[in-house]
Amino acid sequence: MNQKIFKIWLVFSAFVLLSVIAIAAFSFMTSTEFIPGYSLAFIAGLSMIVLPCTFPLVFIIVPLALSREKGKGLMMALLFGLGLIVTFTIYGVVLGWLGGFVALYKIVSAMLLLGGVAALFFGISELGLVKFKLPFKQTILPQSLQRKNDYVRSFFLGFFLGNAGVGCPNPAFYILFGYVATVGIPEVGASLGAVHGLGRVVPLLFLVVLAILGVNAMSKVSEYQERVKRWVSWALVALGAFIFNYGMFGMAWFEDSIIHQSWNRALELAFPRIAESSAIESSLSIPPGEGGIIPWIVFGGIIGIIILWDAMRSRSKNKKEI
Repeated sequence: MNQKIFKIWLVFSAFVLLSVIAIAAFSFMTSTEFIPGYSLAFIAGLSMIVLPCTFPLVFIIVPLALSREKGKGLMMALLFGLGLIVTFTIYGVVLGWLGGFVALYKIVSAMLLLGGVAALFFGISELGLVKFKLPFKQTILPQSLQRKNDYVRSFFLGFFLGNAGVGCPNPAFYILFGYVATVGIPEVGASLGAVHGLGRVVPLLFLVVLAILGVNAMSKVSEYQERVKRWVSWALVALGAFIFNYGMFGMAWFEDSIIHQSWNRALELAFPRIAESSAIESSLSIPPGEGGIIPWIVFGGIIGIIILWDAMRSRSKNKKEI
């Protein structure tokens, strides 16, 4: 496919994605009540993009897509989105099977810890601090995918980072998954979870397409490719530490911070229906977790250790070159 046709398709895709976002947002803002179903599943996913827990995904997926040539970058973004959809499909299946809402939080902490560790490993491997290969790559994946490690990583990044924001008390999200738990049918949970994941993916893909269209010459990307790669790596480290802390300490440490409070307050004033709800959090008896300085020390400590590790490696590398 030549560059002109590819750009036409990108413009068309951007128009379609923007239309979907606009229609969903209009429906969300004009509906008188939340009715569980596929529309709510999609809109709940769409609304998550503006929350402080999930917006950082933008800083992963957009630079990731721009760090490769246009066609490959777009495919990596699509696979990232597919991984995210699979995550919420699994959540829907498990919650529908267990049939109890509290059970979700028995799963969430473990998934957050796993997702955080995975993101950290992806980040430090991109920095070149460790040689990290998927353990099953040589035995399960077909040869065609084994030669395309970027695609495989993109999928699993989406799969693990899909856990970001699961604990945010977004009203639409909890009504949706509360309904799944009440119905108690895994097939229903799977389908609603998948549609919810798709809703989360659409605005991310829209931003990716806009970013790709804004690149006039690939030579510019090539010129700064190493910088973009390091940005993605450090963004993964920061987001990995954040997700890990959510699993380890719960929500209080971040939700009580001025960053979260200010961001959510702005949403309460502008879009009260998608702001995180303390009333829902209270009614569901969700454990707030541990607040205070300790979680922030752990968060900063994880990132600080990796910064020192990277600096020592760079220093050692420079000495060898001399």
